[in-house]
Order: sequence, then structure tokens, then C-alpha cells
Amino acid sequence: MSVQERKQRERVERERLIVATARELAEQQGWDAVTTRRLAERIEYSQPVLYSHFRGKREIIGAVALEGATEMAAALRAATSAPDGPRTRVTALARTYLDFAARNPAVYDAMFELDGGLAFANEDTPQPLKDAFAALLESLGEVAGDGVHPALFTEVFWAALHGLATLTRARRLPPEDTERRVELLVDRLAMI
Repeated sequence: MSVQERKQRERVERERLIVATARELAEQQGWDAVTTRRLAERIEYSQPVLYSHFRGKREIIGAVALEGATEMAAALRAATSAPDGPRTRVTALARTYLDFAARNPAVYDAMFELDGGLAFANEDTPQPLKDAFAALLESLGEVAGDGVHPALFTEVFWAALHGLATLTRARRLPPEDTERRVELLVDRLAMI
């Protein structure tokens, strides 16, 4: 291995460490606790080294969001891979989405609530975000209904899931009724 290849590998490893540490700190203490100073202390590198990877917290949030989108897409695809029919797939998708949001609140916030400098719904949208939307579209597109654009239906269904996730987390909706909400969403919105 050349010196340049080793340095590149070390750079990638440092970047992963920064993202993993930011994610861990945010999940434990919230995003307000994630500062470049605290990250530098935790990873045992100087702040200038951290800034050589990310220009600031905004870019770190964006990196966590992209990682989260990749994980969410994989989880959604795994949950909907069973060939048991559209109703089963859409129900599994909704449950998996809500479970992901509940288990990874800081990552979910990075993806959808905080400014990570990422473009959504345009040509500059990073591939992991497109993949996460595609994972939704793959199951929801088949139940959009006649005359309904599959991507538009997916956006509406996603918005409903996002509302359920954020309102439940904020304790505006009682969590014990989550399963009934999923059933209503699938029965009434997807009408399957």
C-alpha cells in the first residue's frame, strides 16, 4: 500500500469516527451537545483536524443524515421484501419507518428536522436521500390508485408517517395507539 493510499484510508476512518461520535453524542444528549470542541475532545484530534473534514456542525449533521437515509432505505427494503401482498408490505413499511424514527431520534432529526445543508426533491439531492425515497416508492407506488401519480402518493403517505413519528415523539399522540394509527393509515389512505 502506498503512502497516499494509507493516508486516504486514515482520512476516511477519521471521517467515520467523527460522524459516529457526533451521532452517538446527539443520541445521548441531543444535537445541542454536539460541538466541534466536544467532538475534537472525544475523538482525540484537534479542532483543525475536524475542520479539515467538515466545515462545521451543519456538514456533520448532513453526514449523519446521509448515513441515516442509507440505513432507513435498507430497513424499509428488508421489511417490505416479503411477497405477502401490498397490504402486508405497506403495513410493514409504516411500522418500520415509525420504529426507525423512534429508535434513532437524533438521526431522524438530522434527516428531516435540522439543516444539514442537503438538497431535497431536486437534481442536487444526494443519492442516499433519493434511495430512501425510492424505498418508500417501491411499496407505495403499487397502491397509489388509478389516476394518482405514485411519487405524489408516496409524498403524502410519507408526510403522514413523518407527522405520526414527530407527534408521537413529542408526546402529542399517545404511543400506545401507534398500531391503530398504522392500520388507519393503511386502510384509509392506501385503501388496501
